[in-house]
Amino acid sequence: MSKLTGAVLIAGLAVSALAGGTAYAQDAAAGKKVFMRCVACHAVKAGAPAKMGPNLAGVVGRKSGSAAGFKYSAAMQKAKLTWNDATMDKWLAKPSAVVPGTSMAFAGLPNPADRANVIAYLKKPVP
Repeated sequence: MSKLTGAVLIAGLAVSALAGGTAYAQDAAAGKKVFMRCVACHAVKAGAPAKMGPNLAGVVGRKSGSAAGFKYSAAMQKAKLTWNDATMDKWLAKPSAVVPGTSMAFAGLPNPADRANVIAYLKKPVP
């Protein structure tokens, strides 16, 4: 790593810390392991049918309540969210706090690193 790249990385981490956030390295392989808790209800392979929850292939950048082939709760249909890193992090921490009335019964992932890794996995599912 060059000195400039290292300085930019350190500056970014410092800005994140000053903003009250903590930067976490994202690891899709680790995210896949955490996501194993989710596979009973969610698929991540494009074209796979919805399960108890919607297929999450291509979820990053998608509007909430918009995956074809899944009947969303009224709360999720009205949510008008875009699934970006920040929204997904909040959702994975506690879904019911983000969309009160959601039908998703999952309590959430309390560990910020686990959430970052799941988000990395959803961005690019690894085999």
